[in-house]
Amino acid sequence: MTHDPLRVSLIGLGKMGRIRYEELCKHPGVQVVAGADPDSTKALDDLDYESDPAAILKSDVDAIFIATPNHETPDFVCAALDAGKHVFCEKPPGRTVEDIQVIMEAEKRNPSLKLKFGFNHRYHAGIQEAKRIIDSNRLGHILWIRGIYGKCGGEDFENSWRSKKETAGGGVLLDQGIHMLDLFRLFCGDFVEIKSMVSKSYWDIDVEDNAFALLRAAEGRVCMLHSSSTQWKHRFNLEITLSDGYLSVNGILSSTRSYGDETITVARRKFDDGFDTGSPREETIYFDTDPSWELEIADFVDNIANNTPVHPGSSQDALKAMEAVFAIYKNDDTFWQESGHGE
Repeated sequence: MTHDPLRVSLIGLGKMGRIRYEELCKHPGVQVVAGADPDSTKALDDLDYESDPAAILKSDVDAIFIATPNHETPDFVCAALDAGKHVFCEKPPGRTVEDIQVIMEAEKRNPSLKLKFGFNHRYHAGIQEAKRIIDSNRLGHILWIRGIYGKCGGEDFENSWRSKKETAGGGVLLDQGIHMLDLFRLFCGDFVEIKSMVSKSYWDIDVEDNAFALLRAAEGRVCMLHSSSTQWKHRFNLEITLSDGYLSVNGILSSTRSYGDETITVARRKFDDGFDTGSPREETIYFDTDPSWELEIADFVDNIANNTPVHPGSSQDALKAMEAVFAIYKNDDTFWQESGHGE
């Protein structure tokens, strides 16, 4: 059975909007119609340009991809849904838990439409291989997880909209660490207890530049997170220790390649009294391509074409991620009050 091409337009033509545009153009079942951004310098030579996003909302398209600053996201998502469009939106879904709740109300008003959020890390090859290994039970059950995700900020970091509470809602945890929290949920399920310390340790900004958290999931499994914008050498590391072994996803293929090669290292535990005790033989797999953007978009197109449920990246996934972020903020009462979140 063949389907007409999915007619898609974009709101927001910054870094993420351009990445999505390039991947949409590769999909044989998609026709990219137009893009909107108030900054005309972001217009693309081979894409019809609109300065006013309202023109996109009123246009005859099937779906809209939204890649805007956090403070604009909820209004655009709700408007697109109420205009009868399927929506793919970059994470996070706004600045607060209340923002995603408002979006979910719009989703309920339009039950025939699909809404997906961009948690592309679940689609990375290293993460998918980790999930396959864990689901096979060959290394037993998960005991604990430790995740480090950090970047260095940069020369213009303090002036970015991502570093301002008014436009972003939070700092590195909400911007980047939310991906690691989503991966914790992928492997361990929902959190039942959270302890944290959050700080503004280096950058002159009104949001956090470091977050440290312990999160207890069902069955007592504990996840440890460090999310940082003072990680002077970019780093992604996800360690998962199981009853019969362990695995570690190191590096993640990004557009800048600054996080290094993406690999997964796997080993079985050794309790022998011999030489291998505490130093098991490891196997490392290297990944040289990043399929995450392509696979994520393909899932969304398939959801629409075949009327299948959105997963992962559902509004419920987005809600749970936002609830975890703000539970981490609130658990550190000093940070919560001093940062003005409690106002």
